[in-house]
Amino acid sequence: MSDELIVIGGGLAGSEAAWQAAQRGIEVCLCEMRPGKMTEAHRTGGLGELVCSNSLRSNDLSSAPGLLKKELSMAGSLIMEAAEAAAVPAGSALAVDRDLFSKYISARLAGHARIRVVREEISELPEATAVLATGPLTSPSMVASLSRLLGGDYLYFYDAIAPIVDADSIDYGKVYRASRYGKGGDDYVNCPMSRDEYDAFYAALLDADSVTPREFEEQRVFEGCMPIEVMASRGKDTIRFGPMKPVGLPDPKTGKEPYAVVQLRAENRKLTAYNIVGFQTRLKWPEQKRVFSMIPGLGHAEFLRFGSLHRNTFINSPLFLNTDLSLRPNGNIFVAGQISGVEGYIESTAMGLVAGINASCRMRGKTPREVPFSTAHGGLIRHITGSDSGHFQPSNINFGLFSVPDEFLRVRDKKKRRAMIVERALTDWEEYLGKAKE
Repeated sequence: MSDELIVIGGGLAGSEAAWQAAQRGIEVCLCEMRPGKMTEAHRTGGLGELVCSNSLRSNDLSSAPGLLKKELSMAGSLIMEAAEAAAVPAGSALAVDRDLFSKYISARLAGHARIRVVREEISELPEATAVLATGPLTSPSMVASLSRLLGGDYLYFYDAIAPIVDADSIDYGKVYRASRYGKGGDDYVNCPMSRDEYDAFYAALLDADSVTPREFEEQRVFEGCMPIEVMASRGKDTIRFGPMKPVGLPDPKTGKEPYAVVQLRAENRKLTAYNIVGFQTRLKWPEQKRVFSMIPGLGHAEFLRFGSLHRNTFINSPLFLNTDLSLRPNGNIFVAGQISGVEGYIESTAMGLVAGINASCRMRGKTPREVPFSTAHGGLIRHITGSDSGHFQPSNINFGLFSVPDEFLRVRDKKKRRAMIVERALTDWEEYLGKAKE
């Protein structure tokens, strides 16, 4: 196996890393422990399986997620290729049929002449060049191996996933189809609430029983994937200005915006299932049924999947990662995906892409090119390698992570400033990709 790049983990980051290295002429051994050994969140052994939302967020190029996806596409990302092939209606966002998405990725990797997929758990860090992309649900044996190398200085947080309901069980007489501000037509199912309905729902949410983590003394909840009940506990209007925001969603029956709105997003192309958007939760399953059935249109909803809580593991990357994503204690090991300290599907993919490129450079005896911090990919690397290690927390992509010239910051018009940042990022990213091929 010393002549191969070993990629540990077949999620988004590992799949992308394997693809990028193979496309650059490197023989790759992609190791995935599923389905022989499952995690607490996965349902299948499919490569690139999505376990939380099915959305890859905004396609708008003026947004940070939209820019990151554009950069991925420019680099020939397998994950972006799969997302386009498995896309479902989601307004201005990119969402996928998760089964088609995983099958597409699995087939493309299995069919690549330079990639062999091995279904077994890797419990120890290898001596050969490798990409560690085991994700936030890294197995205890690999955590132990990392701990021996890094001294056990890990962080963790609890993550929650949202429920999914059967489309046929929705009461369509009480809901309406629309996308916010009309962007994307009628892709979302909207469940409007009056003030009285919201007050009753809010009270029931606060009163509901939650799952208590049993294995750990301290509980940390990631701010970017906040359980709905935790968010609600921060104030009565917090969720009404968050996932239940009615702005831009007037009810066609009244012509006015309701007091609050719960949005449902399609889970698949056949529109047979819908995700309750922003309703990540750790509530006990009977409580989810009781409380979420109070949402107009979901009074008799059939829950195909209840929300759940799981622990995510990640490295304190500012202490241990170089900017090429290699580990400081062992430069042969590159780290990618959520375990590196990024949050989100496309962010994990992006780190997989860079790790795959850099690992293939290392195997050819070349020094990896530095990713410009002016790009979306570089902004993420800047965050995970340059943040304060004492207060490090995973982050989604946002413009605050980018390195921006002072003259850009002096531009007061936000849209113009963003456009300048995007233009510079795409120019620098294109130049980086050209040099990375040399």
